[in-house]
Amino acid sequence: MAIVNRTPDSFFDRGATYGEAAALDAVDTAVDGGAGIIDIGGVKAAPGEEIDAAEELRRIGGFVSAVRARHPDIVISVDTWRAEVGRVVASEGADLLNDAWGGVDPELAEVAAEFGTGLVCTHAGHLPPRTRPHRIAYDDVVADIAATTTGLAERAVSLGVRPDAVLIDPGHDFGKNSRHSLESTRRLPELVATGWPVLVAMSNKDFVGEVLDAPVDQRLEGTLAATAVAAWLGARVFRAHQVIATWRTLRMVSALRGDVDLRIARRGVA
Repeated sequence: MAIVNRTPDSFFDRGATYGEAAALDAVDTAVDGGAGIIDIGGVKAAPGEEIDAAEELRRIGGFVSAVRARHPDIVISVDTWRAEVGRVVASEGADLLNDAWGGVDPELAEVAAEFGTGLVCTHAGHLPPRTRPHRIAYDDVVADIAATTTGLAERAVSLGVRPDAVLIDPGHDFGKNSRHSLESTRRLPELVATGWPVLVAMSNKDFVGEVLDAPVDQRLEGTLAATAVAAWLGARVFRAHQVIATWRTLRMVSALRGDVDLRIARRGVA
């Protein structure tokens, strides 16, 4: 799942794909690099300038249609917590609504059911959108994640979302400190055991930076290490900034697991 943010202030690319032409080029590059899903966002997750639904739609409304026209077969995801936005992008061809804020707008699941899109059900620590955790504590963070995400998933299905179109996301760094994010990764098998496919969004996040004492632009190795572990433990979808490096990491994990065979195996043959 390649990240393409139509925002001027994203923490990673600092607005590199804010303009439509640059964003479309980024989509092309991601598809060429092996991405199966394009995740389009119009509001950064961190605190900052208030972005209302109208501005969010100005940024991504129409862009979804442009991506669909350019790549008819790619899965298009839109990162939004607002039903109002979800309705517009679903009508433009979005396949998946990526709700990173834990069902804060309960009507978003209804939109997914109405339009037949998929839905990502995320644990965000029960926080409002675009807020950071402060001294947050859990008796058992993974138990809280499992209860919250499966509850959201079951509600979505009860509203009419197809069960095979629902994913759960532990929400690394959302409503969590770095220890919580690390524990969520180690204990991914407990989330996999729920039966819902698990999406992880770990790319260049602060928990990686804190472990490595590294700024945002120096977190690739840590991100790929976390990605490899998550893949080995059963995660299914990986939200990523660096698509080619992520694809290669996942390819290697799949080979080590025995899930794929080498296309060419010359060593010891010639």
